[in-house]
Amino acid sequence: MKGKLTARDITEIGIMIAALEAAKHALAFLPNVELVTLLIILYTLTFQKKIVYVIPAFLLLEGCWYGFGLWWVMYAYIWPLLALCTYLLRRQESVWVFSVLAGAFGLGFGALCSIPYFFIGGSRTAFAWWVAGIPYDIIHGISNFILCRMLFLPLKNVCKRR
Repeated sequence: MKGKLTARDITEIGIMIAALEAAKHALAFLPNVELVTLLIILYTLTFQKKIVYVIPAFLLLEGCWYGFGLWWVMYAYIWPLLALCTYLLRRQESVWVFSVLAGAFGLGFGALCSIPYFFIGGSRTAFAWWVAGIPYDIIHGISNFILCRMLFLPLKNVCKRR
């Protein structure tokens, strides 16, 4: 992808954004079980630099859908951080590496989300907010690991067929 975006690039970006939104809404009834982490990992590995268009568009749609609250600020650094971590591991071939990344990301999600609370209310507020969410972070980490372990290779093969 050099220079201008082609019609194919724009189409692929649109499909990735739509898949992120569909996956998020499809599993919204399950607390902290989501496919967004897995999809961002796969998109970063497969479509590489196109992820820089996908994440901001996804964030914009999420903000329009749910409102632009403090959670949105968290998403604005959390999802790019996941893409960066994935990019740094891009030479890895093992599904286990990305399953561990997805699991660790889910376990650390609450800690990452507590950062704005540090600036709003100090370290005690941030710590209390993080600790209160640990049971959900455990669910998030385990489900991310399992979903990535089960779906990484089949979805990676689908993405490569583009």
